[in-house]
Amino acid sequence: MEMRRKDRQITEVGEILAILNQCKVCRLAMVDEGTPYIVPLNFGYTFAEGRLVLYFHSAKSGRKIDILRKNNSAVFEVDCEHRLVEGDIACEYGFAFASVIGFGKISFLETKEEKIHGLNALMKHQTGTDREFHYEDARLMNVAVYKLAVGEFSAKRKVLPKKQ
Repeated sequence: MEMRRKDRQITEVGEILAILNQCKVCRLAMVDEGTPYIVPLNFGYTFAEGRLVLYFHSAKSGRKIDILRKNNSAVFEVDCEHRLVEGDIACEYGFAFASVIGFGKISFLETKEEKIHGLNALMKHQTGTDREFHYEDARLMNVAVYKLAVGEFSAKRKVLPKKQ
């Protein structure tokens, strides 16, 4: 992805994953018949062999699910490290942050094993606990678990200026 502010671009994968680790809410954007639609979601992720995959869960029905079943292209955004940068005048104010943005395709996980894998990735990220969780079959049947196979992503950071 081409970035206008190259001075803020982060290219080191470990640093990008560190940002993802800090963020607990992901905004997932999609298009509903030409109209943008965005929702905040808890998420989990895996990164293996250079491939980033984000995992989500929700009810099995609703506007988001309907949109994604018609058009599985999606964009995600996460951000953290928020701090106000103060100035002497209004135009000198700004905001420090770190963010990751990417594009990909959504697919719905259907088998019990796929759902458990996705939910475990989500639980690991949200709780910081790397263990297998137990899921009742009835609950697995009643939840939508889906993943965003990220095709392209970029990250940037605006740091707090050093005190003069």
